[in-house]
Amino acid sequence: MKTVSLYFLFLLLCVAHAQGQSPNPVTNQLRVSDNKRFLVYSNGTPFFYLGDTAWELFHRGTREEVNNYLKVRAEQGYTVIQAVALAEFDGLNIPNAYGYLPFINFNPEKPAITAGGNNDYWDHVDYVIKRANELGMYVGLLPTWGRYWNDGTPLFNPENARKYGRFIGERYKDKGVIWILGGDRPADTPQKIKTVRAMAEGIKESGATQLMTFHPCGGYGSAQWLHNESWLDFNMRQNGHAVNYTGRYSKTLEDYNRTPVKPVMDAEPVYEDHPIDFNPDQQGHSTATDVRRALYWDLFNGAFGHTYGHHSVWQFYDKNRNPINRPLMVWKEAIYQPGAQQMIYGRRLIESRPFLSRIPAPDLIVESIVPTSIPGAGRYRFAATRDQDASFAMIYVPTGRRFSIHTAKLKAKKIKAWWYNPRNGKAEIIGTLQNKDSMEFISPTPGENIDWILVLDDADKKYPAPGKHMSFRKK
Repeated sequence: MKTVSLYFLFLLLCVAHAQGQSPNPVTNQLRVSDNKRFLVYSNGTPFFYLGDTAWELFHRGTREEVNNYLKVRAEQGYTVIQAVALAEFDGLNIPNAYGYLPFINFNPEKPAITAGGNNDYWDHVDYVIKRANELGMYVGLLPTWGRYWNDGTPLFNPENARKYGRFIGERYKDKGVIWILGGDRPADTPQKIKTVRAMAEGIKESGATQLMTFHPCGGYGSAQWLHNESWLDFNMRQNGHAVNYTGRYSKTLEDYNRTPVKPVMDAEPVYEDHPIDFNPDQQGHSTATDVRRALYWDLFNGAFGHTYGHHSVWQFYDKNRNPINRPLMVWKEAIYQPGAQQMIYGRRLIESRPFLSRIPAPDLIVESIVPTSIPGAGRYRFAATRDQDASFAMIYVPTGRRFSIHTAKLKAKKIKAWWYNPRNGKAEIIGTLQNKDSMEFISPTPGENIDWILVLDDADKKYPAPGKHMSFRKK
């Protein structure tokens, strides 16, 4: 009976993984991988951070809305929900959906707590975190938005930030959370750094041991100010709401190359249906194609995971709320937008090849006579990744131009080549090719601004089709 039970448990784990869910319970704490490039579960199994920005979830969502939102994101394969305990938009003045405020008299040393359950602000935060964990997702928990330690006369200083850190750390030290300090602001003065550091230290003094990072302002990364902070386990970038590669998404590779080595990811790229560069009158709103480009640019430049966002979802916009910066639809419709549902194809692609040995590989792409064509610029930048053993390579192809790859860099006599469709997660076999110095390719949609991913495998490795389940590997 024991053997049969273990067999069925294995089958359930395989089904969960195939559906984009974690094979480990969310209470299994995360850590940085031994090579300092990725996140893994405590047992060494790779963890793919696929996040969504739900900044106002604690503040604006009812429990019914929370359940609806979290259920959909779990079904779509997300593993992290990023939300803010003290929301940006009047989070201290406007009560949550049940009429509760977080503090007594706006004092961060006096959380508004009433004995019993379901009867104060923090009880609702408890509920959201518990429900996300039950659905197999971690919460990327921001103790506060940046305005409260950065703007004007800030609410937080090093003294009360430490005390607040102890409070929130004690409350959630046993939950499936990833601590995200910051909140869209720069830590660009000694006083700001002291305040952020004090909050981080307060959380740790509570006994909380979960991973910790910092969410910066647009166009920046935590590494710029905090890379050597001992409490900073990995770097976050906010490459922001631009759609061009150079100057934004290229920065992920720069942070990847910093020393000492720390994992890096983009926690706020361009959101779907967001005003591009905050200038809709000139540039309009982003599309699913724009958010896919950000996903693969970041991943192929060394990011260990990625965060998606939708302009209506982060603010939980509905027709009874004042719109912030021209949202195009209500959040209950936006959670099903194409880009939101296409993020899982990126996760499945990465998980279908060796995970912990993957590195950026821009040198695979043969530069053309006109470099702004290949590897490209603007929205049409090509990017590449491979594993350290050169047993596979992936090339992101944003538009249908002929390009060449230095295939001699792959350690394979024969290469099995595929096209992977990032819009539907389907792979098309090109064939098994004799390796040579370089090979030329063109995507299935030449001349069109439609993205594809070229996957090149060492044929002897017999990897599955791109995007298909590959056993839970530690290497």
